[in-house]
Amino acid sequence: MAVYRARPRDGVAWVTGASSGIGRAVAMELARRGYRVAATARRKGDLEDLAAAMPNIISFPGDVTDLAGMRAMVKRIERQLGPIALAFFNAGVYFIQERKGLAAEIAWRTFEVNTGGVLNCLDPLLPEMRRRRFGQIVLNASLAGYGGIPGSLAYGASKAALISLAETLKLTEERAGINVQVVNPGFVETPMTAPNDFFEMPFLMDADGAARRICDGFERGGFEITFPKRLAWSFKFACLLPYPLFFAIMRRATRRVQ
Repeated sequence: MAVYRARPRDGVAWVTGASSGIGRAVAMELARRGYRVAATARRKGDLEDLAAAMPNIISFPGDVTDLAGMRAMVKRIERQLGPIALAFFNAGVYFIQERKGLAAEIAWRTFEVNTGGVLNCLDPLLPEMRRRRFGQIVLNASLAGYGGIPGSLAYGASKAALISLAETLKLTEERAGINVQVVNPGFVETPMTAPNDFFEMPFLMDADGAARRICDGFERGGFEITFPKRLAWSFKFACLLPYPLFFAIMRRATRRVQ
């Protein structure tokens, strides 16, 4: 069975978390590749600046934690621009207060945006893609979702949930013509990583370089889009080790965080 890969002529690309960082860079890269892009984020002014910079990016401000708002958003995008052929669910948060330990309010807010926000977008979009029998959905997770990392209690867990969600969707939606992918990037220079002064970020890349790799992955296919490979495969290997070895490696690698 051939796996669907979206093309600009098939419809619109929808990008959440598009006001800065990876989301903004991916929206611009998709626009350069010929897509009309529906860009969603809470910061209306930043979206308007983005739309002014790229004529085929259209601002659709909204909050992914608002389920009713996302249901209305999908209807509005498809009514104004046409069917959503490609969706990149990227909106996410990381609160640096996690370094101090568990705080339930911060943890729940992280899950509300990072995981709940994706569910709120999937809820109205999946039925439309099933009805049309085509679509490409991409969840932006993280290498932090592979295994436990000090200082990333809620963030890492929320991204692990996205990886599991993407795996399940891949198994359940492929027969409906929906291609599901997950992006697990390493360290990318964005406003989210800017406050990090507590551990080294190996192989740090800029958002534009990350966006090119992500969009290449949309076109190339395959379930997981991950980079840089050296970091990803090192972490994957560590997660396969017996727990005593895994914990020893992670303690050494993250000793400045603990």
